[in-house]
Amino acid sequence: MNKKKPNRLINEKSPYLLQHAYNPVDWHAWNDEAFELAKKNDKPIFLSIGYSTCHWCHVMEHESFEDEEVAKLMNEVFVSIKVDREERPDIDHIYMTVCQIMTGHGGWPLTAILDHNKKPFFTGTYFPKESKYGRIGFVDLIKQIDEAWKNKRDQINRSADSITQHLVNYSNSFNQMELTAAVFDSAFDEFVNKYDPNFGGFGTAPKFPSPHNLLFLLNYYRRTKKGKALEIVEKTLTEMRKGGIFDHIGFGFHRYSTDQKWLLPHFEKMLYDQGMLILAYSELYSITKNSLYKKTAEEIIEYVLRDMTNSEGGFFSAEDADSEGVEGKFYVWSEKELRSIFDEDDFQLLKKVFSTEEDGNFAEESTKEFTGENILHLKKDYKTLAEELNLDELILENKIVEIRKTLFSIREKRVHPYKDDKILTDWNGLFIAALARSGRLPNLQNNLVFAEKGIQFILKYLRDSDGNLLHRFRDNDSSINANLDDYSFLIFGLIELYKSTFNFDYLEKAIEFQNIQNNLFWDDESGSFLFSRNTKDLIANTKEIYDNAIPAGNSISLLNLITIAKLTADIKFEDQANRLLNSYGEIIDKVPNGFGMFLFAADFLINSTKELVVIAKSEDEKSDLVKNILPRFEPNVFAIIATEEEKLKIEKKIEWIKNYKLINNSTTYYLCSNFVCEQPTNDFPL
Repeated sequence: MNKKKPNRLINEKSPYLLQHAYNPVDWHAWNDEAFELAKKNDKPIFLSIGYSTCHWCHVMEHESFEDEEVAKLMNEVFVSIKVDREERPDIDHIYMTVCQIMTGHGGWPLTAILDHNKKPFFTGTYFPKESKYGRIGFVDLIKQIDEAWKNKRDQINRSADSITQHLVNYSNSFNQMELTAAVFDSAFDEFVNKYDPNFGGFGTAPKFPSPHNLLFLLNYYRRTKKGKALEIVEKTLTEMRKGGIFDHIGFGFHRYSTDQKWLLPHFEKMLYDQGMLILAYSELYSITKNSLYKKTAEEIIEYVLRDMTNSEGGFFSAEDADSEGVEGKFYVWSEKELRSIFDEDDFQLLKKVFSTEEDGNFAEESTKEFTGENILHLKKDYKTLAEELNLDELILENKIVEIRKTLFSIREKRVHPYKDDKILTDWNGLFIAALARSGRLPNLQNNLVFAEKGIQFILKYLRDSDGNLLHRFRDNDSSINANLDDYSFLIFGLIELYKSTFNFDYLEKAIEFQNIQNNLFWDDESGSFLFSRNTKDLIANTKEIYDNAIPAGNSISLLNLITIAKLTADIKFEDQANRLLNSYGEIIDKVPNGFGMFLFAADFLINSTKELVVIAKSEDEKSDLVKNILPRFEPNVFAIIATEEEKLKIEKKIEWIKNYKLINNSTTYYLCSNFVCEQPTNDFPL
């Protein structure tokens, strides 16, 4: 038990805030009380934003926030506020944007110094305790801020006002322009230019998975048949699966690779990465039918269902990079330990397959020094290895499965990385969409059960008394008004679940939430969605448009609006999608590779799609259709499949469908494409 006196954060639910609850810093959560105290005592606000699995957040805490002398100085000079970026992404978006504008870069921990009106006049990221290597230390920074606050207040006030106005102008500086099909070719050319043909991915190091860019390229390949687009995706996802960024023992992907080869990961695991990568591997399998891609999607799902799912079906947020205070310790192996586990034959097989070295292949991220430990990874695929070892490929795979199970059992006895067990509506919606999409792959229909449980969890625990969504659930507490991502990602999950089951209830619920989202977040002046409705809490209400680690809520919303419009023929949603498409057209036209998910969605609005209505003779025939024909649908096919009995229910929401009937008392297909409808037929038309 911790014998230190807790600070105010002990009453919070956020795992990140609770990690700082025994710091000697007199922390506040983000609330009116903190700002009133700062004004009363005439102190600047020290704002620190991070998240529970952030390695450098831990480092700064250990170096500075746990230090009694530093804490004493902070308490004298500041009113200090801690914010969990995953609980309050609206706050994080504002001050991260300011940091990027002021310094040219960003990241976590995010440091901002504010006046009493929440206006920033200084920003940065991680600061070491003492000044060194030309980088100002935290102690010196505090003293400089204190001196400026006391003696240069007019200058600070002007700076804070100027920065805040710049933020507001920046959020409204994107001009509308009509996008054309040429933007897809421009984006493709940019991805080709940034592509690393040796190891896949884009650029050198660090390398992020960016699966939404791969989804764009797969869509582009389907339409244009340009082999380079498919090559980029296959090379990238194959090299990632072989590399150390993939956990070959417990499955799932780490956050990003610190090197060009996908070997040395930053070890945290995020739920949203797992979801987006399942989508990418599932789509790639649907094109290539290469079993490796389907297997990888299955393995990611196995990891999340095993380690990141609560008893009622909600999905946890993340696992830390560190254990026992050391990044990656849980995941790496020395050859000495491996030799002690296996006989010589199995050890040599493991060494050959997983590319271990006697002196280790793992270099610590910050020092770049080798530790003597190994990250298990593949340099060659199983087929090549089987040929070199003169083994049948299936026999080799079975041997590796047994080795993996043995290592997993031993690794489970180690001290595990910290698990952030809060459940976020947006990240859950994204993972539900991934589960639902994977459920359309052969023999993976059971994933739909887990997707449905996830939806039920959110509907049960993450809505307020008015039916609006809430953002965070933890420790039996649901709180924080939902943001744009919560709505858009959940709607995405509902739509994907509908597309995999053709249960109209899911589409109906998606439309219900889309209407709520429109009422809460739509900005008619710009033709796009605001990120937050917590406006009284914020100095500005920003819009997220770039697709970063997670696709922007506006990008997913574009996809949702297009899908609902195609399925319902409701012109209201199509008009809204067209406005959103062109709302930031100028910047998208200039840097299209920053909008991979947006352009993935835009493809279905600018280029041709097919709309299919199927009236099934019976529930059994509908089930057979979903099972046997559904996997043949390409993403540009928008379908409604219903029995005549179900059609009566659908008519109440989609009136025009009442005209669609059985012909010849047999299952009947109605297909439209390029604004032209074909004659109904009893033969499958695609």
